[in-house]
Amino acid sequence: MPAGPRSDDTPPPEEAYERMFSFPGELRNVTGTRIAAEEFLCGLARTSPPATPEYWDDILLVVTELAANVVQYAPGPFELRMRRTFDGVHVTMHDSSTVTPEPRPFRPSSGGGGIGWHLVHTLCHQVSVVVTDDGKDVHAFLPW
Repeated sequence: MPAGPRSDDTPPPEEAYERMFSFPGELRNVTGTRIAAEEFLCGLARTSPPATPEYWDDILLVVTELAANVVQYAPGPFELRMRRTFDGVHVTMHDSSTVTPEPRPFRPSSGGGGIGWHLVHTLCHQVSVVVTDDGKDVHAFLPW
């Protein structure tokens, strides 16, 4: 667990600013990613609290949506990386699918769905997808 503020000029440990979590890709891992993200934010807030409480909630919501999309559309192991940037938090979700996410229309009459990708784009300053040989990275930049 990251250390709290220090009385000397020693910077906090690196894990206070960057963490990576791996998951096997099971449905329960959606909750696991949210818990992991909250653990990261708790450590980060000790030395650098969010400008508003909404930023904390937005990050948790984006992480949850990205993880749910991975479990639904890209079965298999995935990784969550979170890093503090100069003006926010950079969230990266890596999965095994090379298919780029596309927005879908919201159709409540057919059980819902279709709002997650729109929500991610609404809450983030920037979203990008990088396809690699072994899957893809979804990068989301949020304010903190």
